[in-house]
Amino acid sequence: MSKKTSSKQKKIFEVNHDETIDQCLDRIKKSGYQPIRRIEKPIFKEAGNEAIPVDRLIQFETIPLKHER
Repeated sequence: MSKKTSSKQKKIFEVNHDETIDQCLDRIKKSGYQPIRRIEKPIFKEAGNEAIPVDRLIQFETIPLKHER
């Protein structure tokens, strides 16, 4: 038997502005998924000719928990 994780099983969860990372991880677990990768993307604001970082977007790439697969 080979283990395959198709992209159809993966799901992206985003940390909402009104929650902490721990709250997001709890939400992921309650949804029957486990995180496999954390993704951080900067959010920039243009000021003249410069791009100034003002925030960041945090996402988790997840797969279903073993008993959910």
